[in-house]
Amino acid sequence: MDPALELYRKDLVVESGRKLDKARMIRFDERTGYFASTDLGRTASHFYIKYNTIETFNEHFNPQGTEADILRIVSKAEEFEQLKVREEEMEELEQMLCNYCQLPAAGGVENGYGKVNILLQTYIGRGEVDSFSLISDLSYVAQNAARIVRALFEIALRKRWPLMTRRLLTLCKVIDKRLWDSAHPLRQFPNLSPVVLNRLEEKKLTVDKLKEMRKDDIGHMLHHVNIGLTVKQCVHQIPSISMEATIQPITRTVLRVRLIVTPDFRWNDQVHGSVGEPWWLWVEDAMNDHIYHSEYFLLQKKQVVSGEPQHIVFTIPIFEPLPSQYYIRAVSDRWLGAEAVCIINFQDLILPERHPPHTELLDLQPLPVAALGNREYESLYKFTHFNPIQTQIFHTLYHTDTNVLLGAPTGSGKTIAAEMAMFRVFNKYPSSKVVYIAPLKALVRERIEDWKVRIEEKLGKNVVELTGDVTPDMRAIAKADLIVTTPEKWDGVSRSWQNRSYVQKVAILIIDEIHLLGEDRGPVLEVIVSRTNFISSHTSKSVRVVGLSTALANARDLADWLGIGQVGLFNFRPSVRPVPLEVHIHGFPGQHYCPRMASMNKPTFQAIRAHSPAKPVLIFVSSRRQTRLTALDLIAYLATEDNPKQWLHQDEREIEDIIGTVRDSNLKLTLAFGIGMHHAGLHERDRKTVEELFVNCKIQVLIATSTLAWGVNFPAHLVVVKGTEYYDGKSRRYVDYPITDVLQMMGRAGRPQFDDQGKAVILVHDIKKDFYKKFLYEPFPVESSLLGVLSDHLNAEIAAGTISSKQDAMDYITWTYFFRRLMMNPSYYSLEDISHESINRYLSNLVERSLRDLEGSYCIEIKEDDQSTEPLTYGRIASYYYLKHQTIRTFKERLRAELPIHELLSVLTDAEEYAELPVRHNEDQLNSQLAQQLPLQVNPHSYDSAHTKTHLLLQAHFGHAQLPCSDYTTDTKTVLDNAIRICQAMLDVAANEGWLVTAISICNLVQMIVQGRWLHDSSLLTLPHVEQQHLGLFRNRGNRKGQGGLNEPIEGLPELIAACNGNESVFSAMVARQLHPSQTAQAWSFLSHLPVLEVEMSMKGWWEESQEQTERPIPAAGANLRKESSWLDVHADQEYVLQVSLRRLNLGQQRRRQDSKAQAPRFPKAKDEGWFLVLGEVDRRELLAVKRLGYVRNHTAVSMAFYTPERTGKCIYTLYLMSDSYLGLDQQYDVHLNVTPASIAAQVNSEVSHSDLSLG
Repeated sequence: MDPALELYRKDLVVESGRKLDKARMIRFDERTGYFASTDLGRTASHFYIKYNTIETFNEHFNPQGTEADILRIVSKAEEFEQLKVREEEMEELEQMLCNYCQLPAAGGVENGYGKVNILLQTYIGRGEVDSFSLISDLSYVAQNAARIVRALFEIALRKRWPLMTRRLLTLCKVIDKRLWDSAHPLRQFPNLSPVVLNRLEEKKLTVDKLKEMRKDDIGHMLHHVNIGLTVKQCVHQIPSISMEATIQPITRTVLRVRLIVTPDFRWNDQVHGSVGEPWWLWVEDAMNDHIYHSEYFLLQKKQVVSGEPQHIVFTIPIFEPLPSQYYIRAVSDRWLGAEAVCIINFQDLILPERHPPHTELLDLQPLPVAALGNREYESLYKFTHFNPIQTQIFHTLYHTDTNVLLGAPTGSGKTIAAEMAMFRVFNKYPSSKVVYIAPLKALVRERIEDWKVRIEEKLGKNVVELTGDVTPDMRAIAKADLIVTTPEKWDGVSRSWQNRSYVQKVAILIIDEIHLLGEDRGPVLEVIVSRTNFISSHTSKSVRVVGLSTALANARDLADWLGIGQVGLFNFRPSVRPVPLEVHIHGFPGQHYCPRMASMNKPTFQAIRAHSPAKPVLIFVSSRRQTRLTALDLIAYLATEDNPKQWLHQDEREIEDIIGTVRDSNLKLTLAFGIGMHHAGLHERDRKTVEELFVNCKIQVLIATSTLAWGVNFPAHLVVVKGTEYYDGKSRRYVDYPITDVLQMMGRAGRPQFDDQGKAVILVHDIKKDFYKKFLYEPFPVESSLLGVLSDHLNAEIAAGTISSKQDAMDYITWTYFFRRLMMNPSYYSLEDISHESINRYLSNLVERSLRDLEGSYCIEIKEDDQSTEPLTYGRIASYYYLKHQTIRTFKERLRAELPIHELLSVLTDAEEYAELPVRHNEDQLNSQLAQQLPLQVNPHSYDSAHTKTHLLLQAHFGHAQLPCSDYTTDTKTVLDNAIRICQAMLDVAANEGWLVTAISICNLVQMIVQGRWLHDSSLLTLPHVEQQHLGLFRNRGNRKGQGGLNEPIEGLPELIAACNGNESVFSAMVARQLHPSQTAQAWSFLSHLPVLEVEMSMKGWWEESQEQTERPIPAAGANLRKESSWLDVHADQEYVLQVSLRRLNLGQQRRRQDSKAQAPRFPKAKDEGWFLVLGEVDRRELLAVKRLGYVRNHTAVSMAFYTPERTGKCIYTLYLMSDSYLGLDQQYDVHLNVTPASIAAQVNSEVSHSDLSLG
């Protein structure tokens, strides 16, 4: 190659680089030769603006310019250079200047840029042009000017100039609509005649006036009666919104603003299209002429039609002394005259208290592990000395019983601190229990896997997992030394602490990640600790609380609430990590999420090249789709390299064998390049494969969804956080991760055993860059979020009897962390001042509101004195099943005496618990396609609702429908996780109302959920591998000879069990033609383990003729009803007890499986086999008693108390035995009673014996 040519090319590149750098369109580092794009450069590229035009802008563009100045700058753009002034056009241009130009045109008619200015104003004013050359120039100017003004608008917005931004946005719309902004906004509607519009302008009828007038009045004013209606319709179609802002100070320099935008106009597809109306929003400080935050949002059509508000949350800086006010301005992107302003007033704002300093890390000699003084404990650690943080806290944790709060950055070995506190309990209080609470199931799993080995096997202590997925029986919990659980589960268990002895045996509560107090699930942690302190104060046996968290800003408040003095508080600063961390933050522009994420892929690749070319890298993204897109883009960049497989550190043949075992097709592709993906949609085995490859450094890059940051401890040398927002299905928009999540992700950078420093690269939306810069280095204060769910927690305490009056509720609140923060940061919780009266009034209103809500949900009753409260049955049901009070209200209002299954399904899926189910981007289309394949109709306008999605997922579960993507499989698991609990609450509600038909339908619904089949399907379909087409095998048995009398067709499981009679060969013979032997074996295993129960009944009670309580057998079902002996005599209006004895018949097959788990291959978690016993009177459709029963091993007796009817004569009661796990195994028995006149003696006796029982 010619060296001179190469030099020449290099000079060209360097020269261009210098020019672009001078114009601030790129950053050019001559030393390294690297280019980095800037906002200005990106805007220029996006709008096709030439370099010289940008130079012109840089020179003339300033924040104070008027509209005339803007037009002058635009007309000087290089894009219009070739427009020349011709002699013959002069005269016409002069006329245009006089007739159509509202603004002075700089340069006049004789200059090129003056001509551009005149043409542009003529275009806006819809002026007439005669000469052909001018017509062609005019259309050229119009096409280009719109684009250039849009570019200037973006530049002004980026420069944060409020006045200029607003002027430019207006000018953009003026050019688009060809209307001056002084014109009447109704001129934007083509269906109004010029005559009408001129009259509107003459009479000065503004839009606001027109909105208030009646259509007839408008008609009269315009001398045209019929036009009134059209004008009125148009006025209401101009987009208008109302805004309401609330502010919460986070620290003394940062405010969070929650903005509620409510649409206030009528949607019309011809006028507004079918998608949404775009708006720009910014916060301006008029005094300093500065924009502190700006964003673009879309008001969707369905929000406007339903009047549903949009919630926007953002943070802005504040400075002391406080300014008087900021303005929030929202301006429509398309409509002139459509804007709204909301004032943020700082008059009554109280800033939070300053935060106390951090604990200094002392320069201590590292403590050897031998300090534990116990060989067994020492053998659990692979290292010889504790790290500096552990050394400093060792004495307090291991030798004292004070409560401890430890705030230290991720990766400082906090788990070992927890173990020290546990060892103290094992040493000092061996009969007590340790409870370890971790906020996520993934963390619980990680701890269980570790501790099952280290603490159960090596120390011989019982370790028990207690989560929504795993619920051990009471015996296992009672024997446990260490219970590892999630906040919700422990809250549910400790709610009834008075009658659960094992809750009172707890000596220490260790709460991991206690800084999550400020997140959605924080209130539960708050309630647990407050209740623990409350129990301690009542049982005079103190429970030690140890809280572990990342570095906190307001650790003192947490410590006060946890009852910690000076001794137990250790809050180290974020910088005392065992491995120092270097953080780089890069901002990326762009309103739309997906293109912005795509623009981050190249920088991600460059970051890996620069910071960690050969060491492990973790990339966090927000969704499963993003893991795939990011991986594919990285592979595309690798393909241009000399060695595309540089991230794969394993022999190709070996990795191919591993790829052969992987199920996910995308993962097969990425693993070959040394890139792993990790998210909840992967199969369990694929996830394990990826984890092992990454931990063993066989693959260098792992792209994971954000939950991995919490769940698994895989440190890497470099962490890239690619985007800090995720799509929140509930509010249907992208929202920011909590700052704690970002810190947690960064905390994964730096491996204590290999690296001397870690690197974190954070790629954010450019408008959030300042916020992250601030909080990634100084800790974030933790606020309470108890307010939103206070009612549910108060209900639990009222149901448990802890709170019995409004005063108790006030006292209860003073135990909470919320109360501590209320005093420290009153404005955050909208409390005006912290005088004694204000606080009392605030708390009293709060309690009043919450209790009124609960009363409206039928959960409690407020007594006449308006002070004391009384729990009601529904409140107890809500608390027992851990349901929100809104759900119970739905049940009370929508459940009826006789509801068919499909209506029960709607009630179930409308439970408030399902409102959180994510409906991701574009899933409304998937839901609409899925609905076409399913039998039950749903509301077609609600495909983006979480409740509708739940309904569809359950239908798909029953009908084995094909789900559109793997996300739906994990969503179905979430739905099923809660379904049983919600159904059992529904059953309790139906039983409380005495509705027999509904109660039995709910039992059927539970069976459907567990087995994943419709009730009307044959119960034979619950057998594994048996599908609709196989049913003929069982029906057409009649044509075979030699089978004795058993050749009736088989319709359901009971007939099949009877026909096989425990003999596998009979079953195999039936299905051998269509099922594979291994499938037959699985189906037989299912069938032979189904429970077959025999039922016997007797009646216990008082009869007049006997002196004592007696038990009488109930005549067999097949008896002759004409005979008196077939009816059992009982006295009217008296309590009797029905004794039901259940015996399991097929014990032979049972021996192999000693466990009590039901066979439910389609249900996501292990479930115990159980039964519902329902006693009812069919004629009156009334339910008399219901009993839940666990697993029946050999023999179980149950007693059901009920009252006999008041009127005498014969009546038939029916006992239903319903499985809670299987379809088709239900049984029913009639109880024939002959009701004789009431007997006073027998009544008195039964009441006396009943009261004896309750006393005993």
